[in-house]
Amino acid sequence: MDHQEEVLIVGAGPIGLACAISAKRRGLDPLVVDQGSIAHSIVRYPVGMVFFTTPERLEIGGHPLVASGAKPTREDALMYYRGVARAEGIRVRPFLRLEGATRAPGGIDCALVNTLSGEPAAIRCQRLVLATGYFDRPNLLGIPGETLPHVSHYPEEPHRLGGLSVVIVGAKNSAIEQALGAFRAGARVTVVHRRAALKPTIKYWLRPDFDNRVKAGEIAARWNTVVESIEPNAVLVRDPLGVERLLADRVLLLTGYQPDFGLLQSLGIELDSESKRPAHDPETLESNVPGVYLAGSLTAGSRISEVFIENGRFDGEKIFGDRASRLDARGRLASTRRPVGE
Repeated sequence: MDHQEEVLIVGAGPIGLACAISAKRRGLDPLVVDQGSIAHSIVRYPVGMVFFTTPERLEIGGHPLVASGAKPTREDALMYYRGVARAEGIRVRPFLRLEGATRAPGGIDCALVNTLSGEPAAIRCQRLVLATGYFDRPNLLGIPGETLPHVSHYPEEPHRLGGLSVVIVGAKNSAIEQALGAFRAGARVTVVHRRAALKPTIKYWLRPDFDNRVKAGEIAARWNTVVESIEPNAVLVRDPLGVERLLADRVLLLTGYQPDFGLLQSLGIELDSESKRPAHDPETLESNVPGVYLAGSLTAGSRISEVFIENGRFDGEKIFGDRASRLDARGRLASTRRPVGE
């Protein structure tokens, strides 16, 4: 082993950091690793994105989140979580990905790799907390051309899309936010969606803006339409009337994400056959593998819409707290069910 840790937390997002705070306040000094930067999932959000919720519902460790407006932006959140990690003295090693872990007589042996250099690392810990979320595993369409260089499964800086023909597949909040940003940066935008209309869950300030752009012909929309293949400069789509070829310099497949179920299974964590919900104690969040805990959206399996920052931020109290702390966390969880958004 490179070294040993009492607690290793995998995932330096809001929930992983909240778990680290809960551990530190009980005399532990956890190491937090992430395959990206601090709050890497929020880094992937569209530039300028506004959260659906108010600042206090994103706070961890009792640190106030001061936003630039009534609701925090992506940039507000990134600055906040960096500041909390610094204020709490949390040890964070970014760009270190967990590859696998096995039970050993002296603890849990974790194999990791530096995602910048490719250099391997090994850490033995007594408790392993997985708070890896789901943003690093896009839902693939499984179509020809999906891996072409001009195709991405993540939002793009709108400025980089100016003057280009951009096809955006998907119509959730991130896709609509991306479409509006790209249009205002000077891109020719087409949104492709397999359903007949936007869902009611679209943020209330985005829907009228998007609808008006479509009505004005400034953003093209293809409803009841699926993508059949992607070419170097076009996307072939099919609707009830037939096949259409859309010109595309950039293709953004914003079709959602899922947890790394393969990693969970490799660790010996059992998954429900239907929901893929991992086996765990709802009171302590310990999985069926002793010493391995789950936090945040991982506890929901494929039903990721059940857990957001605002309710997952209390999971550290369940993992590291006593029974009174766990009951308090459960009570706060019940009172904060309104989702943050994407």
